[in-house]
Amino acid sequence: MHAPRRTALALTALALTACSAGGGTAKDPSSGGAVKLTGTTPAAHGTLDDVTWNLPTGEPTTLDPARVGDYSPSTVASNLCDPLIRLRPDYSTAPGLATSWHRPDPKTLVLNLRHGVTFWDGSPMTATDVVASLERQRVPATRSVNAPVLAGVTTIKATGSHQVTVRFRAPDELFLKYLVNGFGAVSKAAYLKKAGQDYGTAKGGLMCTGPFELKRWQPGESLTVTRNTHYWDTKLRPKVKRLTFRFITDNGTLTSALISGQMDGSYEIPSTVAKALRSSDAGKLYYGPSAQTVFLTGTGPTSPLADRRITDALSLVLDRTALIRNVYDGAARREKTFVPSLVWKNSEAKDVYAQGYAALPEIPDPDTAKARKLVDEAAPKQRTITFATAAGDQQSLQTLTFLQAAAKKIGLKIVIRQLQPTQMSGMFYNPALRKGLDATIALGYVEIPDPLSYAEMFTDPASPLNWIKYRNNKVTSHLRKARSTLDPAGSAKEFVAGQALYSEDLPVVPIVCPYERVFLNKRLSGAPASFAYINMPWAAMLGGTS
Repeated sequence: MHAPRRTALALTALALTACSAGGGTAKDPSSGGAVKLTGTTPAAHGTLDDVTWNLPTGEPTTLDPARVGDYSPSTVASNLCDPLIRLRPDYSTAPGLATSWHRPDPKTLVLNLRHGVTFWDGSPMTATDVVASLERQRVPATRSVNAPVLAGVTTIKATGSHQVTVRFRAPDELFLKYLVNGFGAVSKAAYLKKAGQDYGTAKGGLMCTGPFELKRWQPGESLTVTRNTHYWDTKLRPKVKRLTFRFITDNGTLTSALISGQMDGSYEIPSTVAKALRSSDAGKLYYGPSAQTVFLTGTGPTSPLADRRITDALSLVLDRTALIRNVYDGAARREKTFVPSLVWKNSEAKDVYAQGYAALPEIPDPDTAKARKLVDEAAPKQRTITFATAAGDQQSLQTLTFLQAAAKKIGLKIVIRQLQPTQMSGMFYNPALRKGLDATIALGYVEIPDPLSYAEMFTDPASPLNWIKYRNNKVTSHLRKARSTLDPAGSAKEFVAGQALYSEDLPVVPIVCPYERVFLNKRLSGAPASFAYINMPWAAMLGGTS
């Protein structure tokens, strides 16, 4: 999940095609038609003085890369603060601020840093800045969303002006992959020290090396960034001189703003807005491969959804074909699990992951009689189940409304409680905010190119997101071995073994994998259409069509 949203799904032969980084047509019978997917939009050519971009999930609460963990802050911060390793549209990786890396032994990782990189103020980036950026995420006061990544790290030291060495208690194959997101972003050490707790806020600002520089943040109104003309990656020096972010969360207002040209573009276009934009000549709506997922999960060990028979029953009454057609406007696909194929389909061990997915049980067709039998077997003491969803999230509300009608047929009453964004977000890490709730519909996404990162969140007994206290020692053993195995194929085999087991008893209901939707005004092009934008300098690719 990652705060209220983080990660995933899975794969069939169709999904392998659907999630390609280039063009492709995803024809899922559940979508009611064909949706053309593309990882990128046509390359931009011309420069533009001003572009206005919308953040449909609202204004960021912070831009501190150590604390970004949701759509809005990541959409902005990915263009400001470069990570050590760069994510590509197909979820493969490339050198970023680190040009290369190697492991002299299984418990040591050496990062060689790029020379000639400067912060926005012109000062050079060195190993000191990298160490400071990583080490501060250990400090509780930083409130880093990635602090658990450092749990197995013993030391992070500068072993040269442009070299950093990380040592671990045990081998950790995930650490390197986490360097593609805010965890691996580099800020200026001296600036971090001076800004303190204000770093990443409108008051404290930022000091990074990215293609855009934070210029103005007017809380409640807009956030403006300007291009870094001295950006180290000459191939990605921005064509847009000034980019202004606004925060329209109302679907009707967003539709009008995009059609009128008041707003130039936006990621995460809601399905109701997409329907209106398809018939507009103001610009073009693109569909891209995604690492997002929608699923149902219980919020505590006493929830009716902590019983696998109840989640199986709910899965059996969900008509996913109708749901995708009517709620997601055809721009989604069904999945067997909650870990998306995009995160592993370009890995060295993709064949192992694909075989593991193929071996999982098929997605069930609706079967009310079988679902009713499961409910009777479970005999839940509580037949009224209160589900949380974010206020204003129409897709989730409509999905729960579908579930509500279907669950009534099997003797379960679904109550839908709409939470304000801050409460919905906070609920994921604050147990007090889950009081009075039995379950939630979760919109997740996987940030890094590895399925293990997401599976651990819901199966590890020590995970703060394992709300139902799920425990399967064999699963835990397989996933921990997967993390400590540095050989890609060996790690994948351990993951697949664990996945086969938790797919039998983990009480989670995978619903759909929504495709990415991005709209560009007809004067714009270049932005990636893949969900990988969340951790890419996507705005550096944006520019004019001529």
